[in-house]
Amino acid sequence: MLKLGVKPDHVTFVSLLSACSHAGLVDEGLAYYASMTTEFGVPAGVEHCACIIDLLGRSGRLAEAETFIEDMPVAVNDFIWRSLLAACKTYGNLELAKKAAGHLFEMAPSDDSAYVLYSNVCATSGRWEDAESVRRQMGSNSIKKKPAYSWVKLKNKVSSFGMGDQSHPETEQIFTKLGELRKMIQEAGYVPDIAYALHDMDEEQKEHNLWNHSERIALAFGLINTPEGSPVRIFKNLRVCGDCHSVFKFVSGIVGRTIILRDAFRFHHFSNGKCSCLDYW
Repeated sequence: MLKLGVKPDHVTFVSLLSACSHAGLVDEGLAYYASMTTEFGVPAGVEHCACIIDLLGRSGRLAEAETFIEDMPVAVNDFIWRSLLAACKTYGNLELAKKAAGHLFEMAPSDDSAYVLYSNVCATSGRWEDAESVRRQMGSNSIKKKPAYSWVKLKNKVSSFGMGDQSHPETEQIFTKLGELRKMIQEAGYVPDIAYALHDMDEEQKEHNLWNHSERIALAFGLINTPEGSPVRIFKNLRVCGDCHSVFKFVSGIVGRTIILRDAFRFHHFSNGKCSCLDYW
């Protein structure tokens, strides 16, 4: 743009900062944010600030993110606190998560994601009583968690799956395939990360719950119903969990298929045991 004499604007820097966040380019992103106002005269908006919180949060620089929020040139909104809370979940910062959740509960009291995120932080930190307290608070406020579901489109027909869904006509074949995949990837070195099973129960039940995630059921269905060697395309309405992400990498390498997963935040292209996001999403 600069070579063509086109001046970057507000939208240009939102795109640029978002790209830096997803690519893990923290120092570059901070430099672009600084140059936005000093070199190009583009005032910082809440969208730019949200990108910086996401940028710092994804890289684990939570103290810097908190300081940035305190010094923001624009009013802090619920999206800012939600980004920080999501980062707290990733890095297990319970104290900062509590602060971010408190602001979110005030700004968006009916938003289910705030309660779910904070409950998950408590669960991954082993604070089961606190996690249950948050869930009870959701119930008393008549707030329901958005259910996770995944879907596959084949020949103009969409097949949708919820967690543990056994309503599909091909359920028996799907769960047989899931069992086969589980055995194959375990032999290849897969170890389930039960931190993503967010309920207080024994490890065996946690592993069972992970294998009932909707994207895994959709994956088994897609592998059964698409030609060998062809890509499998799956969509999910929420963010893919870290353990499912690991499973998809293993499966792509073992079965020799490209798996394309579009979750609520980005595309993941799994191929030969790797993902296009480089495990940074």
